[in-house]
Amino acid sequence: MPHSLDLALIGNCTISALIDQRAEIVWGCLPRFDSDAVFCTLLKERGDRDAYGFFGIDIVDFDHAEQHYLDNTAILITQLYDRHGGCVEITDLAPRFGQYGRMFRPMMLVRRVKRLAGSPRVTVRLRPACHYGAACPTTTWGSNHIRYVAPELVLRLTTDASITAVLQESSFFLEDSITLLLGPDETIHEGAAEIGRRFFEETAQYWREWVRSLGIPFEWQEAVIRAAITLKLNAYDDTGAIVAAVTTSIPEAAGSERNWDYRYCWLRDGYFVVNALNRLGATRTMERYLAYIINVSAEAQDHTLQPVFGIDGRTDLDEITVPSLPGYRGMGPVRVGNLAYRQVQHDVYGSAILAATHIFFDRRLTRCGDETLFRQLELLGNKAVLLFDQPDAGLWELRGNARVHTFSAIMCWAACDRLARIAYRLGLEERASCWQEHAARLHEVISQRAWNASRNAYVSTFDGDAMDASLLLLAEIGFLNPDDPRFAATVQAVEKDLKRGDYIFRYIEKDDFGEPENAFLICSFWYVNALVSLDRKNEARALFEKLLACRNRHGLLAEHIDPKTGEQWGNFIQTYSMVGLINAAVRLSMRWDQAF
Repeated sequence: MPHSLDLALIGNCTISALIDQRAEIVWGCLPRFDSDAVFCTLLKERGDRDAYGFFGIDIVDFDHAEQHYLDNTAILITQLYDRHGGCVEITDLAPRFGQYGRMFRPMMLVRRVKRLAGSPRVTVRLRPACHYGAACPTTTWGSNHIRYVAPELVLRLTTDASITAVLQESSFFLEDSITLLLGPDETIHEGAAEIGRRFFEETAQYWREWVRSLGIPFEWQEAVIRAAITLKLNAYDDTGAIVAAVTTSIPEAAGSERNWDYRYCWLRDGYFVVNALNRLGATRTMERYLAYIINVSAEAQDHTLQPVFGIDGRTDLDEITVPSLPGYRGMGPVRVGNLAYRQVQHDVYGSAILAATHIFFDRRLTRCGDETLFRQLELLGNKAVLLFDQPDAGLWELRGNARVHTFSAIMCWAACDRLARIAYRLGLEERASCWQEHAARLHEVISQRAWNASRNAYVSTFDGDAMDASLLLLAEIGFLNPDDPRFAATVQAVEKDLKRGDYIFRYIEKDDFGEPENAFLICSFWYVNALVSLDRKNEARALFEKLLACRNRHGLLAEHIDPKTGEQWGNFIQTYSMVGLINAAVRLSMRWDQAF
């Protein structure tokens, strides 16, 4: 059976893992999101008895499986049934809870296996990999543990299961339950079962309390909660960075070679992520992300921002291919690193400033913006003024010829507009007037050069005639009012050029890899929001329901979707897509006071 993206995500904001429908961990990087893939069979062929890079718990004479998340948590429950009436339940989690005045989030996966019915026999198969599947660690063991020793990482499995059975992958009758704790090479001074029980209870309580703190819409609550938890799981607590996805090299379309590593933090995403988190009231994650953006901006040489950074803030993300992994369904190449860090993308100045604007206006945040931070942001604003009408790669990161992209120019305008608002907030009248003048001038230039009279619409590049989906954001960013006839006309032009069935393509022009084959999911959510702004709410609701139906059975979305088959493609789980779901649900939902 080929791999699919019908996967579940578990994690604790330090590590994460993707688990398939039969409870096999097929992807997981340790000790953090952008590390070596200890579990990597998502990018390898199935069925190889000598393969490694996975963690499976099999039931002998398998019949079928059932799987779901424990309500309002990041804890996954899988029930495996055999053909003789036997059943086992596997509970998967990564511990996360408050302890000793701080958040406990170790590099650990907890797997609890419990007999529910019959006399099931199970097989534990733990085969970690190293060097992206090129090799496997050596093993040593003791009475209750197995050590997996690789050059850069040593893992320890502590368990109350038979060490011999795990090492030899021999089947055994499950009389009651076993616990498997896979984590750092540290001695555990309690029984595995007791630790597993306590970590499960504390982690479940943490997630339920976190969900209770969210301000969710009345409608589509389950979908929004799952999206919010997923967004949280893509956040790296230690620095505040949020990765675009936890995977690398899941192709955007079959055989397209559009395979990229998304385990990094794009500043552009900050604008969308912060807006979504703010709408839900997830202020702590939002605040840590804002701190990350401010820190990387402050470190930028000559105040020049690159579009993407490592989750530790590093700037060098050199891209290599990994020959040891054939790729998703054999569709390589598999890439580590992302050369987009070298690209010129002028919208990043607006992205950073728009995200940071919350610090000056949101009184829930611990840190309030002051004049010192404003002066730092002004340096980025100066870059926006200088570069708004200069060629760049654009938000779609085209690797061909640079052009003056309308979205990049509008985000530079937004940088000036928000700096003016911040200055007024701080009582800096002279600086407010200065930035207002900059914003007015940029707005005039953009309105002249990005408006195509023959198309009666704004177009994707200065003096061009093609459309791209970012033009759906003209009202959301504030460049146009929703009732401006130019906005309605631009949306109509996007519909004409980019809509394929129920989906909006990001663009249809040929790029370095030919014409795009699949739709970028966030663009369809942008379209939903645009329809709401144009008071076309019935259309928006109908389309939103169709987009919800695209999620996998766990409520999760990848980056792209095949408009013909509905199959998901691209890196998984895609932060952009989950943010789009949240924003659209909040805009469309009836208010709580209208519901009864």
